[in-house]
Order: sequence, then C-alpha cells, then structure tokens
Amino acid sequence: MFEKQDLLDIARMPMPFGKYAGRMLIDLPEEYLLWFRKKGLPAGRLGQLLALTLEVKIEGLEGVIRPLKK
Repeated sequence: MFEKQDLLDIARMPMPFGKYAGRMLIDLPEEYLLWFRKKGLPAGRLGQLLALTLEVKIEGLEGVIRPLKK
C-alpha cells in the first residue's frame, strides 16, 4: 500500500545518483527501473519509491503522477 506522500515524492524527488542523477523519479525510463530491480533496488525509502515508480509505469498510470510535479 502507498500513501499520498509517496505519489508526491515520486513526482518531485530527484534521483540522487547514477546515470539519471537529478531526474525526477517519475521521469526515469522504465528500462532503467527494470534493470535496477533485477540488480537489486537500494534499501530504504529510495528503493521503495523506485519500486512504486516502476509499478506506476507498468500499469500506465504516469498521467496521474505528472500533474503532481508542480
């Protein structure tokens, strides 16, 4: 389960490291999130948000998140 704050965070939180550092989590490519899941998501809050971001993308719900970026 997720909270409203989780949706706000994936819309507004930048990726803190790596190839896509600075890009908002919702803007990360699905392929990158799939690769990360295969390699092992980071522990803690970031890993949880990346997993949620991937689920949002798989379900085609990005349109619900994008308006929250403001």
